[in-house]
Amino acid sequence: MKRLTMHLWPVVFGMALLAAWHGLVIFYALPEYILPGPVAIAQSLWIDGPDLLGSLIVTLQVTLAALVLAAFTGAGLAILLVQFRVLEKMLFPYAVFLQVTPIVTVAPFIIIWVDDVFFVLLILAWMAAVFPIISNTLLGLKSVDANLRDLFRLYGATRSQTLRRLLLPSALPYFLGGLRISGGLALIGTVVAEMVAGTSGQSSGLAARLLEASYRLELSRALACFVLLSVTGYGIYLVLNWVSHRLLRHWHESEMEEGH
Repeated sequence: MKRLTMHLWPVVFGMALLAAWHGLVIFYALPEYILPGPVAIAQSLWIDGPDLLGSLIVTLQVTLAALVLAAFTGAGLAILLVQFRVLEKMLFPYAVFLQVTPIVTVAPFIIIWVDDVFFVLLILAWMAAVFPIISNTLLGLKSVDANLRDLFRLYGATRSQTLRRLLLPSALPYFLGGLRISGGLALIGTVVAEMVAGTSGQSSGLAARLLEASYRLELSRALACFVLLSVTGYGIYLVLNWVSHRLLRHWHESEMEEGH
């Protein structure tokens, strides 16, 4: 009962916000091209839903592809860097550059150099998502107990055995934490990339539909796109959080229930 109550609080808070929003729109008689109410947005979702869902699938394909690519390249690079400290000193600053450089400043060059729009979006979304995985995984690999390292060395473990049996299990919670962050960043990167790349047509992503609706002052449709993107981002987080819980619940303190 207590757990159910805790889950109800966000719902109650959300309903209160929607009620206040609806009351504000009615009280001030705001037109839809200024601020549509929740009812108008719900109607747009109902009417335009099939069309918008098709665009959402396009955006989601790029997002998931970028997330998978970021997971493999980020974890692989972190493993490489922790094995060779010279490479870490040499390459890690460039990973930081990926994080701090706005993708809108890089997008024009990627659009010129890459012909396929999908790969343009994929590269830009990957740039937004990869750094947290590199940083978190590297931190996890370097946070192994020194006594355990000495024990492996004492028993003559090879570098490969130490990596597989000590470093990777110890870094897994950090990697999964970075993956949860990167899930949202991959979606953000995809949305920004779609806006910058100027995709259009039936195969365009949801961000392009949002821009089209805002240009036409169809704010109900634009906010419907926003709602779908927000729900998708939250869904990605929930899935990654569930995966993290399943992998860690039996042995790591962060996911073990109290009393175990």
